[in-house]
Amino acid sequence: PFLFVDRVVEHEGDELTAEWDVPEDLFAFEGHFPGEPVLPGVLISEFCFQAGAVLIYATSQDDQDAPGVPVLTRITDARFRRIVRPGTTLRARVRITERLANARYVDAQVTTADGAKVTRLSCVLAVAPPEGDQA
Repeated sequence: PFLFVDRVVEHEGDELTAEWDVPEDLFAFEGHFPGEPVLPGVLISEFCFQAGAVLIYATSQDDQDAPGVPVLTRITDARFRRIVRPGTTLRARVRITERLANARYVDAQVTTADGAKVTRLSCVLAVAPPEGDQA
């Protein structure tokens, strides 16, 4: 119930574009805000992080073979420009800008399907070791 990437529409090298059809009955709309549903910015951000995780595994065989899961370690420069309502299709374009050990620096831009700017942010995703392998 917490997977927001519905499909990958484009992938080339260190860039990937994914879409999410925001459901009308999404759990968050029940209380955010009653009678005036608004998609929380944290869920738009999570959509970016998930698209970034898909990109990590789609980019490199080393990443595909690494045990563990990508986890968020940093968010910077998050800007929210537009309210997102139920039923909107969001499109995230994510790009790996740097690799450092197990960390991937990612830039993300989110638009509606018709190109209206919604969000931009930068983040770092690191592949965390499986449970029990942590030092």
